[in-house]
Parts: sequence; C-alpha cells; structure tokens
Amino acid sequence: MSSPTGPAPGSPYFDAESPSPGAAPGLPVRMPRARQSGRHRKPEPLAAPEGAPALVLAVPGIPTPASRSLAEEVSSIARSELPGLDARIGYVDGGDAEFPALEAVLAQAGAEQKERIGHDGPAEQPAAVVVPLLAGPDSSLLRRIRQAIMNSGSGADLTDVLGPHPLLAEALHVRLSEAGLARADRARLFTVATAADGIILATVGGEEAVQAAGITGMLLSARLAVPVLAAGLDEEGAIARTAEQLRNSGSQQLALAPYLIGPELADGLLGAAAAEAECAAAEALGAYGAVGRLVLSNYAATVGITLQQGAPVR
Repeated sequence: MSSPTGPAPGSPYFDAESPSPGAAPGLPVRMPRARQSGRHRKPEPLAAPEGAPALVLAVPGIPTPASRSLAEEVSSIARSELPGLDARIGYVDGGDAEFPALEAVLAQAGAEQKERIGHDGPAEQPAAVVVPLLAGPDSSLLRRIRQAIMNSGSGADLTDVLGPHPLLAEALHVRLSEAGLARADRARLFTVATAADGIILATVGGEEAVQAAGITGMLLSARLAVPVLAAGLDEEGAIARTAEQLRNSGSQQLALAPYLIGPELADGLLGAAAAEAECAAAEALGAYGAVGRLVLSNYAATVGITLQQGAPVR
C-alpha cells in the first residue's frame, strides 16, 4: 500500500486549505507567495540601531503639567516614527523628580553609556543628542542648554532648533484654520468669513528669532496668499507697530499666529499681544505631528540615520 504524498504538516508548503489525501481532484491549492523584489518591494521597517544615543528633548520655560504633556506627546511621535528610540525629556528650568533638569538627564545618559561600554572603552557616538523644543533661535536659552551639556559631562551633541521649515508653515496654517482665521485649503472654492487678510507671526528670542520667523512667514504667505510679517513678543511695541504696518498696506482683518511651540511662551503674553494688535490669535504650534517629525529629523541627521520618507503626521 503506497503512502500518501504531499507536504507534511509543519512544512513551509503545507496549507490547511490544501486537499487531503483522497480528496476530489481539481480543488485549488494555496501555495506560498514568492517574496517581492525590486523597486516595488516594501522597505524593511526602520528601527533605532542598538546602542544609539538617547534623544533628549530640551524643554524651555517654567515646567508645568501642560508642558510635560506636550513634551511627552512630541516624544511619542518621534518614537512612533523610529521604534526602539530612547527618547527622554529634560527641562531647562527643571530640578525635581517630576520635572528632571536637563543636566541631570544628560548625566544619567552619560553614566549609562559608560556602564555599557566600560570605563576604558571608546565611545563611538555621544551618549545623547539634545534637541531644543524651539521653533526658532533664542540665544539666551541655547546658551543655557549648552551650559547644561557641559556641566553634565556627557559629551552630548546639540542640534539646531526646528525652524525655519516648510512643515512649520504647514503647522501655522493648520492652527490658523482651526481658529477660523484661515481657509484650510486654498484649492477649495469657499471662504471663511473670519479669515485674516494679514498675519502677524509672533516669536520670542530677539532680532535673530524675528529674522528666522520671517523665512517661515514667507512660506506661510505663499500658502495663504496674504501678507505675513514677523514681530517679537518680547520687544516692547513691536506687535503694535507690525499691526499698523499691515493695516497701512491695506490689510483690515489681522490675526496673530504664534511661531512658538508653547512651553517657551510666558502666561498671558499672547493674550496681551493680541489685545495690543486688536486682533484674534491662533494657538501655539504645540504637539502638532510635524513638530515631532522635525525633532526626530534633527536627531537622525546628527546620528546618521536615514529616515523613510512618508506623509507628515498630523
């Protein structure tokens, strides 16, 4: 009596839907698919390399539960884009268990690296890469971040701030549209009754910050087809002067758009500026998806990781 032929259970060619011995001929047999190759093959999922430096998000401003929640969400976006990423949060003005100081977080990362490689072993990469949670430059804050890195003894690297960048212009557009101050899409044939015809892009950090904001402002102006001028919230009278300049050039319905992530914005400052300009204001950029992607992009460029191109996270 001959034994039945065919793939045995456990074989890579065995399938529960394959006909059993003695089954009627002609039934379909499901075979394994050939592995896709070539240009249309799906890329392997990207993950952080083993032993990669920690990403430490440097959060400015007085620590609050709101700033912690924002920083955690930004870090979560970065981790979702790069699984296995060691993302940590350090506060420039922190100093306790709830809001750990940036210097302490970096010192811990440095100590952990030494433990991994041994005290005498060479470190091929820094223990951490510090990414400031800032849309634009602020020389005072950046000086304090550099000092924290030096004091920690971690040898951490510091990246640039997040802007100027087209993704931040997109984020500003979204925040304005959420406040009813801009159309969500120029291609749609409808108008928003409260849409602004002139935008004040408000920032902090002095003249350098205003100039950097102006670059993103040009990108925003192209998106909205309205004039956009940058001004410093921390410069007395700057918001009022910019509002007057826009009105003198023909804009009648102004809006204030904070070119700020949020934690660096002092309480009441935005409301006072909006009252000074006699216009409505949008929310700060906050944990918009593009902010998390830019944080990761700055980290990856420093470490030498090539990120996969994808649609911006909202």
